[in-house]
Amino acid sequence: MKTCRELIRSCSLFATIFSISLLLPACNQQNGNGKKTVAFVTNGVDPFWVIAQRGAEKAGEDLDVNVEVRMPPQGVADQKRMVQELLAQNVDGIAISPIDPENQNELLKEIAARSILITQDSDAPESPRQCYIGMDNYTAGRMCGELVKEALPDGGEVMLFVGRLGQANARQRRQGVIDELMDRSHDGSRYDKPGEVIKNDKYSILDTRTDDFDHPQAKANAEDAIANHPNLKCMVGLFAYNPPLCLEAIRDAGKLKEIKVVSFDENEASLQGIMDGTVVGTVVQNPYQYGYESVRVLKALANGDKSVIPENEILHIPARKIRKDNVEEFWTELKSLLGDSAKKDPGQTVNETIKSAKKTDPGATPDPRYPQQQKEPQKDE
Repeated sequence: MKTCRELIRSCSLFATIFSISLLLPACNQQNGNGKKTVAFVTNGVDPFWVIAQRGAEKAGEDLDVNVEVRMPPQGVADQKRMVQELLAQNVDGIAISPIDPENQNELLKEIAARSILITQDSDAPESPRQCYIGMDNYTAGRMCGELVKEALPDGGEVMLFVGRLGQANARQRRQGVIDELMDRSHDGSRYDKPGEVIKNDKYSILDTRTDDFDHPQAKANAEDAIANHPNLKCMVGLFAYNPPLCLEAIRDAGKLKEIKVVSFDENEASLQGIMDGTVVGTVVQNPYQYGYESVRVLKALANGDKSVIPENEILHIPARKIRKDNVEEFWTELKSLLGDSAKKDPGQTVNETIKSAKKTDPGATPDPRYPQQQKEPQKDE
């Protein structure tokens, strides 16, 4: 016969086991009933990333994976916070577009130590990432330079515009344009520091203006270039929002017939400019595939399958040129990927993305690039 103390001990043990059994279904439900959970982290908020999100979510549906998408509005600090929150959730892998890979190496090491790290869109080859998914930005930059040559067959003065040069993709795109216009050999490791005029007997690349994703500053940079360089013949926007803002500045200055615009990515205003003849062309990526392939590779790696990683640890998704002869076909394709988002202007899409992010990410901060979101009256949701 058991003593009173033994009975109490048995009851306590039973109660503990019973409590754990109640918690296990809740844990399984929280973790998607045993499904892998992977994260796709962007380098900002932009319609470009909305397309990538569509691809990541579709891969999640097709491959039975939980997908978490995070878009940091405020740069490096927000990206770090979001990554650390994901790591605290014990996600199985993270595909990240590093904002400043050289100065984020500790964060990238932390991801690799606690989960699976791959990069997408912008690489960090010195980090312990297992794979990079994206286009060859240097080659794409050279493609952009080819469009400049088409715009200015007789040469002329060119100005480059980009968000920031801390990102590897921005540096490589810029260098590709420079090397193509200077008729140099193909060398992705070359780098011309900004601040000096780079020229040959045909083309003069006056400068590279950065704006740190600040749209008013980006337009001010374009206006300043027009005002200070009366012989400027071509403006090249290397991030999606740069070309439309250059186009606005050119239109405001009454120089639509004098200054050509060469674009990068698939901003609606740039595509409309190609149709109207105010933009020569654009070099586009495939963000949908960035999202889809990132989820596919992360799931395989989480299951121990490393055969998905190419020998050189780079999964290149080719860029392509969009000109007037193929812009309508491309735009139809783009709208099918964006769905309802394609009917809205980029700022509206971005604001709705931030609102959606705040519901699941209370720490998300307002994006100063889109001040209209801060002017909206507060509503109870």
